[in-house]
Amino acid sequence: MKHTAALHLERCGEPIYVQLYMELKKRIESGELSDSQKLPPIRKMAKSLNVNNVTVINAYKLLERNGYAYSRAGSGVYVMARRAGNIQVDQKYDMYLKSQMADRADAIDFAKSSPDPKLFPVSDFKAILNEVLDRDLGYAFEYTEVKGYKPLRECILDMLCRNGIECRIEDIQIISGAQQGIDIVAKAMVDYNDIIITERPTYTGAIAVFKSRGADIIDIPITQEGIDCFKLESVLKEQSPKFIYVMSSFQNPTGFSYSEETKERLIYLAGKYDFYIIEDDYLSDLYYFEKPKLLKQYDKNDRVILIKSFSKIFMPGMRIGFLIVPPKLQSRVAAAKQLSDISTSGLIQRAFDMYIRNNLLDRHIKSIRQKYYERYNTAIQYIDGSIKKFDYYKPGGGVHLWIKLPEGLSSNMLYSECLMKNVIISPGSTFFINRPEHGYIRLSFASTGPMDIKKGLDIISDAIEKLSGE
Repeated sequence: MKHTAALHLERCGEPIYVQLYMELKKRIESGELSDSQKLPPIRKMAKSLNVNNVTVINAYKLLERNGYAYSRAGSGVYVMARRAGNIQVDQKYDMYLKSQMADRADAIDFAKSSPDPKLFPVSDFKAILNEVLDRDLGYAFEYTEVKGYKPLRECILDMLCRNGIECRIEDIQIISGAQQGIDIVAKAMVDYNDIIITERPTYTGAIAVFKSRGADIIDIPITQEGIDCFKLESVLKEQSPKFIYVMSSFQNPTGFSYSEETKERLIYLAGKYDFYIIEDDYLSDLYYFEKPKLLKQYDKNDRVILIKSFSKIFMPGMRIGFLIVPPKLQSRVAAAKQLSDISTSGLIQRAFDMYIRNNLLDRHIKSIRQKYYERYNTAIQYIDGSIKKFDYYKPGGGVHLWIKLPEGLSSNMLYSECLMKNVIISPGSTFFINRPEHGYIRLSFASTGPMDIKKGLDIISDAIEKLSGE
C-alpha cells in the first residue's frame, strides 16, 4: 500500500468514490504514484479505507475514463504514464471527433461514415422487436452470458462457415460495436510500453485506444496492395509487437484492399515472428464489384483476431458486433468484456438473431449496397467529368474516397474553409500517428445524397482554388 496509506476521505460532502478519485489523481499528477505503478487490489484498498468494493471500483473507473490509469485483465489497475505524446494524440482525436460530430443540420456532411438514417430498416426491425418481446417476455431483458446470447453466436457461426471461416462457437464473443472490440482486445493484451504496429494512415479511434493503454505504436505505410510487407519485416527483425492492427477490406481512410499475395505474406510473417493480427472488418459487405476475402479466411493457426462490426451496414445505434478470439486469449478477452459493460444488450442480441434467421439482414445489405453504389458512381463520375483536378483512388467498395490535395495545400486549412461554406470534410492529418501528412482529405458519401454530393464537390473545388491562389 505504499503511497496510498495516508489517504484521507470525508464521510460527508462529495461522494466517497469521487473523493478517492481526486486523492489518487492528485498523487498521480504529483508523481507520488509513479508511471505504470500498480494500484492496490480493490478488496485490499476497500478494507484499508473501510469502504465497500463498489466505491473503489467507481474511483478506479473514473481514473481510467480520464486517462490517469489503465486496467489489465486478470492483473489489476495501473497508473497511466503522463507523457507529452498522449497530448498530441488527444488533439488529433479531438479534431477527428469535431469533423465527425459537427452539429450543422443543413450542412453537406462528407465526414460522417455512419449510414444514412433514411436507409435504416425501421419497419422490419420494429416487427422483429415485437415478435421477440411476445416470445420471450421479461426474459428478453435479462443479462446474457458474457460471451453473448448463444443462439446468436450459433447463427453467426453458421454465417462464418458459409463464408469459409473456420471457428467454433466458443471462439465467438459478442461485443457492443467495433470500437468496444478494439478496446477490450487492447485491455486484454496490451501492457504499458508494448509495441503495436498499424497501417499508415489508419483509423483514429484505434490510435486513441492504443495510446490510452500506454502502447508504443509503429506505423507502416499502406499501398494499394495493402501494408508494405517489406518495410514491415524490416521492423519485425528489430521489434517484437504484441499485434498488428489492420483493415484488409476498404481500409479506413484510404479505401485500399489487400491483395491475395499481401494477405498470404502477412499470415506467414505472423507465424514466423510470433505475433497476432487484429483484423477490423467494418465494411467488407459493402463491395460493389467483387466480394473481398478476409485475412481470417487464410488463418489456419489462430493468428488472426477478427473484429466484425455491423454498424456501417445496419444501424450504428444498435451497437452490435462480434470477435473471433483464439482459445489462448478467450478468458482474458471475456474478463475485459465483463469489466467493460457486463454484456451486450440481451434484447438487441435476441432481436438481431431473429433478424438474421429471417434472412432480413442479407436482404437489407443487398439493398443498401445498391444505394451506396449509386452514390459511389455519382461521386466518381462527377469528379472525373466536372472536377478533374482531384487525384484520388477508386476503391471497389466502402463509403469514402481518399483524395490527394494539390502540393502545399493543408487539409486543416481546407477543412476550415469548407466549414465556412457549410461543407464538412475529414482532414487527412487526423489519420496519421507520427509525422502527420496534411495533403489528403477523406470524403465519405455515407450520409450524403447524390445532389448534395455534386454540390459539395463544387464547393470543395472552389475552396481548393481559393487556397491555392488559382
